[in-house]
Amino acid sequence: MSTLLQVRVIGDSISAQYGPYLEEYLREEWVYSLSGGGDSSKVLVSLQSQQEAGELDMDLLLLNCGLHDIRTDPSTGEQQVPLVQYQKNLQQIVALLQETSVELVWMRTTPCDESVHNHPDMKFHRFAADCDAYNAAADEIMDAAGIKCIDLFSFTNNLGPDTYCDHVHFHEHVREKQAAYIAGWVGQWKCQYVTK
Repeated sequence: MSTLLQVRVIGDSISAQYGPYLEEYLREEWVYSLSGGGDSSKVLVSLQSQQEAGELDMDLLLLNCGLHDIRTDPSTGEQQVPLVQYQKNLQQIVALLQETSVELVWMRTTPCDESVHNHPDMKFHRFAADCDAYNAAADEIMDAAGIKCIDLFSFTNNLGPDTYCDHVHFHEHVREKQAAYIAGWVGQWKCQYVTK
């Protein structure tokens, strides 16, 4: 019996919500795990700790951070992690993982519905323009490093109306589609991996 490959997802609540579907789709050929993320600063610290502890032992790492980074203080207009710092964090994350045998795959940050999100009682706001800017910055960094990307942003955005269940999260049928899309990508990656 062949040894199952290991895939870990590091992301925010979006990945936690499509995670059960993704785990089910991959269970015959993969050992799946989900690790909590947060903003890019927290993800970087977490990965550094995992590296020091020898816990970066998966074959494939599907990584995203962005939705927490673009949280904006309504009173100051400042993001939780400014764009310049976000870029530095991603560059450090890429450099760290390039020192390991783990294959990093970047997952583009999913969109948000700012018209629903940014009501007066919300402690922080998010803006579509920031999501676009942070995705573009990540695209440039990953492309320069030769890191493959799963464009979950465009896939989700193209599903049409009635995708959101609130300001940033998605209905159950969308979560299942997101998981199927990612599982298809992972399956193609495995086909290429086993033929190397």
